[in-house]
Amino acid sequence: MLKQILNRIPRKSPKGDSQDATGNDPGDNSNGFQCMIGGGTFSSRFNVVKRVSSAVFPASMMTGLEAVEPFMSFKDVSNSQKQNLFVSKLNFCCKVYDFNDPDKNYTEINSKHETLLELVEFVSSGSAKFNDPAIAAMCKMCAINLFRVFPPKYRSNISGGETEDEEPMFDPAWSHLQIVYDLLLRFVSYNSLDAKVTKKYVDHSFIQKMLDLFDSEDPRERDCLKTILHRIYGKFMVHRPFIRKAVSNIIYRFVFETERHNGIAELLEIFGSVISGFALPLKEEHKMFLLRALLPLHKPKSVGVYHQQLTYCVIQFVEKDPKLASDVIKGLLKYWPLTNSQKELMFLSELEEVLEMTSLVEFQKIMVPLFRRIGCCLNSSHYQVAERGHLLWNNEHVLQLVTQNRQVILPLVFSSLEQNIQSHWNQAVLNLTRNLKKILTEMDEELMSACQRKLEEDNLMLNVAAEKRRATWERLENASAIQPVCNNIFVSVEPATCSVTC
Repeated sequence: MLKQILNRIPRKSPKGDSQDATGNDPGDNSNGFQCMIGGGTFSSRFNVVKRVSSAVFPASMMTGLEAVEPFMSFKDVSNSQKQNLFVSKLNFCCKVYDFNDPDKNYTEINSKHETLLELVEFVSSGSAKFNDPAIAAMCKMCAINLFRVFPPKYRSNISGGETEDEEPMFDPAWSHLQIVYDLLLRFVSYNSLDAKVTKKYVDHSFIQKMLDLFDSEDPRERDCLKTILHRIYGKFMVHRPFIRKAVSNIIYRFVFETERHNGIAELLEIFGSVISGFALPLKEEHKMFLLRALLPLHKPKSVGVYHQQLTYCVIQFVEKDPKLASDVIKGLLKYWPLTNSQKELMFLSELEEVLEMTSLVEFQKIMVPLFRRIGCCLNSSHYQVAERGHLLWNNEHVLQLVTQNRQVILPLVFSSLEQNIQSHWNQAVLNLTRNLKKILTEMDEELMSACQRKLEEDNLMLNVAAEKRRATWERLENASAIQPVCNNIFVSVEPATCSVTC
């Protein structure tokens, strides 16, 4: 009986001896919180640092990551907490403000500006360590601040992009955007940045949204984007095909649909450097980029905005593979301007650069249509076009190609030279024509004499044909002046006089 009573008495738990006076178990790893329901007591430890919000980073990356208050200075925290403070400041800068009314949020805007400057200084010092959480925070902060939709274009002209006469549009938030771009540039240029880890965050979506920003009307922003995209292309080899394809799509849309884009010059400037690094022999993809994207860029009216960069890209291709010269010249002839003299001057300059690198074999493929076009330029009524067409013959390589194919070329341009001598209004063009004819005569006097005789024969045939037409029209006019016979009476009708001077 006594034994049964003793068995009912609750025994003391052996774990109770290991608890401290506050009732907390030293071996318990519950983040400082201990709840004792039976005793009705609650205790917690106070933590100085706070957990980073899960809204910024995925939960899988939040494990063990703690960040101090973002308003603290990097100088005021220990080295072990600097990385956490770095992430906390990036999180703080994710807040976007309306800069159209900066006085409304002056305190917050100023605080964010100072924080961004601190981040740039911290990254520049080389103290930052870009692990998964830091990379994710950096990419998210840049995306929130930079990726945005531009307001509709309200300019009345449809020439596409900015022209020399237009004032560029400046973003009122540029004071912050400039620092974010600087931070992003330092991030992608960081020596110890692991490209394999970063490519998870700087992915195709990130790059596509960055490419969309090239349509910004602020030239300062496009210049920053140009540098950053070039660094991304160089560091992330896995993204290179996507970047080339995405830029091609931008060009296709610009050429064949909208003819409006502000960043074509900057994109071409990037690709000028990219093309120079292409390995030989050129891939078919790269040749298609030249034929389907670069050459059609000669078509839009606004080609003058980016022609310098376009010419550089085209020349890079011809230097890589001289066999492409004939294809390039065919493309120029296809899009040759007929009513735009300034555009024609640009084409002539580009043509000369291409011809300097053209071999004899490639030249012979296109010399007939090419010099028909040059002949039209020689007697152009626009004196600058005519002058530029004559100066083309001063190039030693071009003159050498002409000399080797003079039997074909001289007859194509001789009539243009004679027409200039007889009727061109500009004295400077007239002098250039005489000098050019003298050079060609010294090159092959017999051929020039034959061309002169052929031209005289052609002119004689033209005169005969013109006389036949005149006589035919005269007979028709005389026949129309007599009406048909009516009741055996011929009625003569005087031709009506025309009061309009023809």
